[in-house]
Amino acid sequence: MKKSTKTLCSCIALALLVGFLLYMETLKTTQGMAVSILQKGAIFSIAAVSMNLLNGFTGLFSLGQAGFMAIGAYVTAIFTIPTEKIVAVYYMNGVSEGIMSIKRALSFLPEPVLVLLALIAGGLVAAGFAALVGIPVLRLKSDYLAIATLGFSEIIRALISSPQMDKITNGSYGLKNIPGFGGENGLGCLLVPFGIAALCIVIMVLLIRSSYGRAFKAIAEDEVAAEAMGINLAHHKEMAFVISSFFTAVAGGLLAMYMRSIEAKTFQVILTYDILLIVVIGGIGSVTGSVIGAFLVTASKEWWLRFFDTPLKIGNFQVPLLRTGFRMVIFSLLLMAVVLFWRRGLMGNREFNWDDIPRFGRWVKRKFTKTPATEGGERNG
Repeated sequence: MKKSTKTLCSCIALALLVGFLLYMETLKTTQGMAVSILQKGAIFSIAAVSMNLLNGFTGLFSLGQAGFMAIGAYVTAIFTIPTEKIVAVYYMNGVSEGIMSIKRALSFLPEPVLVLLALIAGGLVAAGFAALVGIPVLRLKSDYLAIATLGFSEIIRALISSPQMDKITNGSYGLKNIPGFGGENGLGCLLVPFGIAALCIVIMVLLIRSSYGRAFKAIAEDEVAAEAMGINLAHHKEMAFVISSFFTAVAGGLLAMYMRSIEAKTFQVILTYDILLIVVIGGIGSVTGSVIGAFLVTASKEWWLRFFDTPLKIGNFQVPLLRTGFRMVIFSLLLMAVVLFWRRGLMGNREFNWDDIPRFGRWVKRKFTKTPATEGGERNG
């Protein structure tokens, strides 16, 4: 397929996606579940691609995503909660005077600009933590690195809910009244998360295709050979860790806006495992796979399989097993099937290419169309 044809196909696909999102915007009152799945899928696609940048493209097995998402969520929430409502949120111990001073200084900004600055601030705070933590932690390898980053995630969660942080994070009471996507009128409830997700993923893809991305891949393949080629391992590992943490925190900030209220237990270890699951299902080392996996896993857990949680009677016969919680059993069985039949994930380490569509069509045609030689053999038999 020619490059101009591929460009045309990409433009058409983008226009169709924008049109679909605008159409779903008009149905948000009647199709709230579908809109919610799309929002959450876009958010988790950022987290999954940023985790893949670190785990898949650089070969660093980190499990600290929930901690960085918590940092991004709390920073974004603190600076986007309306000033007139924040006192009611911190009703137990009051809010830090420093936070109030910053909020008063930024009160002249329109809400979209304030949200964007809050997301960037959350990412920068998380990147700062990553830079400090990465100095000792990135000396570790494999399982030891995973355990260390997992411990960091739990430390962050414990600090957020500690009484000493009440005036900053509101401790165990959490934060509420966080503005959602599109502000009070709800306009842009899909375009905002999808637009930010697209921007973040494009930046990460450009990074992966740059000379730094090639260095990351070299480190993932063979650290000794990469160092022999002149690649500074410590510098590039630290860079990958910081960049991944920044975008993970942006995803955390979007998650806070999606949920409208957050608390420390929102960012338990299971959140990291969910993101890791998306990466593995989509394919380690594939950006396209992470995006596809984010929407598939989110829709499966939150929507498609909810039928199995509902008790079902056919006449006087109670269908066995269909009860609350059985949905996750079916979900686990489906995951086992995917792992058994697609051991490298749905996309492996490949990316989507328009040439794959006609190639897939030819494969289907060979499978379901009999050749003359085959037909002749069947007649002779």
